[in-house]
Amino acid sequence: MLYLYFVLLTGGVFLLVAGIVEQRRHYAALHSIPARVLVNGIRGKSSITRLCAGALRGGDMVTVAKTTGTAARFIHPDATEEPVYRKFGIANVVEQIGIVRRAATYRPDALVIECMAVMPALQEVNQSKLIRSTIGVLCNVREDHLAEMGPTLDDVARSLCRSMPENGICVTAEKERFHILQEEADARNCRLVYADPETVTDEELRGFSWFTFKENVAIALVVAELLGVERAVALQGMYDAPPDPGVLSVERYLTPEGKRLAFANVFAANDPESTLMNINQLLDLGAVHRPLNVVINCRPDRVERNGQMGEIIPDLKPDNVFVIGHPARSAIDAIPAQWRDRAVDLGGERRSADDFMPALLDRLAADSSLVAIGNIHGQGEELLEYLAELPVDDGAPADDAQHPAAPVSSPAARLDPFAPYPMAYEERYQATRTQEIPVVSMPVQRSAPYGDAAPGPYAGPGRTPGRHPEPAGPPQPYAPHQEAWPHDDPHGRPRYPAADGGGLPPQP
Repeated sequence: MLYLYFVLLTGGVFLLVAGIVEQRRHYAALHSIPARVLVNGIRGKSSITRLCAGALRGGDMVTVAKTTGTAARFIHPDATEEPVYRKFGIANVVEQIGIVRRAATYRPDALVIECMAVMPALQEVNQSKLIRSTIGVLCNVREDHLAEMGPTLDDVARSLCRSMPENGICVTAEKERFHILQEEADARNCRLVYADPETVTDEELRGFSWFTFKENVAIALVVAELLGVERAVALQGMYDAPPDPGVLSVERYLTPEGKRLAFANVFAANDPESTLMNINQLLDLGAVHRPLNVVINCRPDRVERNGQMGEIIPDLKPDNVFVIGHPARSAIDAIPAQWRDRAVDLGGERRSADDFMPALLDRLAADSSLVAIGNIHGQGEELLEYLAELPVDDGAPADDAQHPAAPVSSPAARLDPFAPYPMAYEERYQATRTQEIPVVSMPVQRSAPYGDAAPGPYAGPGRTPGRHPEPAGPPQPYAPHQEAWPHDDPHGRPRYPAADGGGLPPQP
């Protein structure tokens, strides 16, 4: 028995020493990266991560990025990327340790990384132990993951705030619950900066060859400004950045009957507010048009979300609502009674696309649009695979007076090759990755330094730790000024200016 106690004690001591060594190695890798940006929120995290990384590359900063989202990717400083390998296909926040270690080998100026934690406790661990960000991003608060972070949106906001850096800076485009974010920022001595979407012009937004939102671009511009990158080169870097595989896109097909079909994959926006925003943007730009048809894919483990998709049907005003997946009734029963006669139940637990797609396409008009919402897994994957095999409509409406031209992304894959996704989409995605990606390298004038990310306050001038001015008046555009980060860089590398927060939105 004494022998067993000795073995247990020895093993415990060995694990303790190994853990201490691993922690010290991880912190050494972290502190070799001066600027670390952690992107959190409900919708758009992957796109914002890529936009921030592109903006910093445009400013000639050596930048490494990692996304989670639809397809986890490690993005190298030259903007090339590769899938993040996960053993058994299971995501775990511990993988961030390996990402940081790998990123540190480039001796980068910045690391932009997406928060992959959902549980509030894990979000805090991800910030305080794994990333220790110097700049946090909290893009928005939406109605999703209520079981883990809810039950109310105020609870979701406070849960997301656990990723705010202490004594750091947090950038947000969230307006409705800004007062909650400000309270949480005060508790962490974190300077909260509001990224005003109205500072992004329509002309600047048209520079993208793929769909994005002003909120996302505004956040990336503020992050770039905080790190001393000029607006013009930051925008050019974002234009050249490769889009996320799950980015909002429209593809045009010809059905076997010769019908023209504009298909929008909105599966990634799987909360009702984001779904409506995406579809309305597509309609405003003319990328999709009426007659509009909606397909809702249901999952048995997302019954609440299935119902949420059914509830927004009156806002979309579609001609047909096709429901696939299981249980289809969870979405159909949530559709208001006056719209329920437009619902077509094509669902079934094991029904293949060859069974339900002919019936779906048969009900479409000669020139119509189809929008896919809900959850991608299950029959949503089969729908994408079926459509990917259809011939592409090369005579799409670039010069059609009825449907104005709009940016339409190339038919690239949206899916992770390590997950069981349709092979037709994966082949298209891998083909696009072989193309050379241009990277703008334009030097900028840097008049003030930034330094290592050692803990310490860098609040703006006139700020007392723990005290922040109350937001008052209408939101003002972010107007930074030159200010140095108060940390020394042990590597003697050039450092960049930080900035004071601009106007704050009013409390609702």
